[in-house]
Amino acid sequence: MSDAVSPGDTPEPPGFTVWFNPNCSKCRTVSGILAERGVDADYVRYLEQTPTRDELEAVLALLGTDDPRAIMRTGEAVYRELGLAGADRDALLEAMVANPILIERPIVIRGDRAVVARPPENVLDLL
Repeated sequence: MSDAVSPGDTPEPPGFTVWFNPNCSKCRTVSGILAERGVDADYVRYLEQTPTRDELEAVLALLGTDDPRAIMRTGEAVYRELGLAGADRDALLEAMVANPILIERPIVIRGDRAVVARPPENVLDLL
């Protein structure tokens, strides 16, 4: 059987992955927005399945930034406790791997694009 796409066939669009915390109202709102539009997403509970440094780097690239603070919860107590305000890029990434509560949520990934869904309506940019 051939994997070739026939004329008139449309390739299936890439799926959605959501870095998700069920206790977060913004995450639940994003889930609702996607469900209302019939989008079946893979919800990754990032506090339990901590992203690797490579995964964090990949998301930063999809967001079009090199700055870890773009996906970092700088208001968390652990951010202050670890003295991350003046930390370099490597220290910030390592801190997020060691303390996933520092990762902003929700982050929605689709194909070669991602958004930080704050506000939740940012997810609409991926539809």
